[in-house]
Amino acid sequence: MSTNKILGIDIGGTGIKGAIVDISTGELITERKRIPTPQPATPDAIAATVAELTRSFDWNGPIGCGFPAVVKNGMVYTASNIDKSWIGTNAKMKFQEATNCEVFVANDADVAGLAEIEHGIGKDVKGTVILITIGTGLGSAFFYDGLLIPNSELGHFEMEGMIAEKYASGSTRKKEGLSDEEWGFRLNKYLQRIERLFSPNMLILGGGGSKRFEKIEDMLDLQADVGPARLRNHAGIIGAAMYAATKVPVKTV
Repeated sequence: MSTNKILGIDIGGTGIKGAIVDISTGELITERKRIPTPQPATPDAIAATVAELTRSFDWNGPIGCGFPAVVKNGMVYTASNIDKSWIGTNAKMKFQEATNCEVFVANDADVAGLAEIEHGIGKDVKGTVILITIGTGLGSAFFYDGLLIPNSELGHFEMEGMIAEKYASGSTRKKEGLSDEEWGFRLNKYLQRIERLFSPNMLILGGGGSKRFEKIEDMLDLQADVGPARLRNHAGIIGAAMYAATKVPVKTV
C-alpha cells in the first residue's frame, strides 16, 4: 500500500529527534533517532546536526521541522532555550542549505499541537484547546475549533518573579530536585493561571514531562478537561511532518 512520507524533525533544548512519518495515519514508519542538541546551540551547529539526522535516514525529500522559538515564514524571532544568535536568522534557508532538501519550519509546540488535534486526544474537541509541552521549557499551542493560533508562547509570562518555564518546566524539576508533589503543585499553579486567562475546554500536557502525568494527576485542580498527549513525545515529530504536508504537495510512493 502506498503511503505519504515526510521526515519530521523536532528540535529541543536538549535533543534533536527525527523520524519518517506516514502523514495519513500520523504513525512513525521508522525508528525515532535522537542526537543531543549541540552546545552552544548556534545556527551553524544546529544546522549541522539537522543535516546529520537527515543523512541518517538517507532522506532527500521534504522536511518538516519544529523549532523552539517564535517562527514566522521561516524566520526566528526569539531564543529562549537556544543561542541568541538565532534571532533574525532564517531557519528555513539555513536548514535547506545544510540538507539540500525543502524544509518547512514552525514553532515546536504548535506542530505538536497539530498532531494531537488531528490524531490525538484533541481530535474533534470544540472550543478552546491548549497544549502545553513540558521539557527544557514550557511551550504552548492554542487552538479554537481546531484552528491554530500560532506562536502563543504561554510559557513566557511571569510567575513568582520569573518566567513561567523557569518555575514549572521539566528541566526545573530536575535541576531543583523537586519531588513529584512539589513539581505537581507548581505545574497546577501554572495551569490554573492559564485557565483564568483563557477558560479552555481542554488542556493537553505534552513533551517529555507528559510521561509523569499519572504521578501528578491528583495534584491538578482544574475545571478544564486535562490529560496527557496521546502521541506523547512523538507529537513534535509527527506534527512537524504534518505541517510540511500542508505546504508542499506530497508525492504518493
